[in-house]
Amino acid sequence: MNRQVLRRYAQSALMPLLAIFTALVAGGVIIWLAGPRLQGEWFGIKFVLDGYAGLFQGAFGSPKAIAGTLVRATPLIFAGLAVALAFRCGLFNIGVEGQLALGALVAAGVGFGVKGLPMIVHLPLTLASGMAAGFIWGVIPGYLKARTGAHEVITTIMLNYIAAQIVGYLLNGPWKDPSNVTAQTPKIAETARLPELLPGLHWGVPLAFLTAVAVWYFLWKTTWGFEIRTVGANSSAAKYAGINVSRNIILAMALSGMLAGMGGAVQVMGVNYRDTLGFNIGYGFDSIAIALLGRTTPLGVVLSAILFGGLRNGATLMQFRTQISADIISVIQALILIFIAAEPIIRWIYRVPPPSDAVETSTLSKGWGKS
Repeated sequence: MNRQVLRRYAQSALMPLLAIFTALVAGGVIIWLAGPRLQGEWFGIKFVLDGYAGLFQGAFGSPKAIAGTLVRATPLIFAGLAVALAFRCGLFNIGVEGQLALGALVAAGVGFGVKGLPMIVHLPLTLASGMAAGFIWGVIPGYLKARTGAHEVITTIMLNYIAAQIVGYLLNGPWKDPSNVTAQTPKIAETARLPELLPGLHWGVPLAFLTAVAVWYFLWKTTWGFEIRTVGANSSAAKYAGINVSRNIILAMALSGMLAGMGGAVQVMGVNYRDTLGFNIGYGFDSIAIALLGRTTPLGVVLSAILFGGLRNGATLMQFRTQISADIISVIQALILIFIAAEPIIRWIYRVPPPSDAVETSTLSKGWGKS
């Protein structure tokens, strides 16, 4: 790897890193304001540092912590890839939460409802059913966008509510576990569960990384991926070049939904072993922040998801050390999203010049580690 390539990677990663650093500083100020500012060492600054030390230790300070972070990041990787793929086609998929919820629901239904199959059949069938549910739920807004011009933001938001009602009905009714008062399905069969790779780490984690590689290959090494990116860059030019814009819109939304459904299925098969009402809340909207922070690239999505998973996994230890609510993590995540969206402000604060046209062109032409 030559110096020019390294420079491009550094420039591509600079703004997200500065946004994360700024969000942590702003979050530290909030923790300082909420804590004993005039007590302890350094007028309470040590209190903030102890909190962040606990956050880091809880996220990455031991093999168990790292495993927990990776498990928490896994559904976020799938959801972030779903948003990123749609973005590459110029589409804003707000429906990831609903697609993920239906993927989890259908996977759980196949997991506990289909009996007598060996694991070699039952496990992939359960995963494929969750992917199919998300795929279908993604086709609907894609088709409406391509054929009627209905905006995907509106249709996906509406479909989120429909998905929530379907899940609520089944988990409180026909599919409810009769042995429990909670709105949840029975546990899926052993043959439908993802086995452990290591203690505390299921096979869904490497599957998420492999899926990121597959998305990169699809978008930057295949004709369909090229067409999707061309439509996203300029749909009029793509149409003039003979690319079927409608087909690619439907395909992008369908594949986006499939990735989200896959994330829901993996969570059921590897962690929860059942579908529980409301377990998916927040995944869809976190995925938007993850995709933006990762510059809608597979590598960026993976790293961003690990960051968000680490924040969530380390929040408990931070709360134990500082007695500050773990909800501060949601504030930090929101600050990261704000600073990512307000890139001109970050450039002004740190006096970072805008990228040159040459760097920008090169950045857009690459896929795995570039936006």
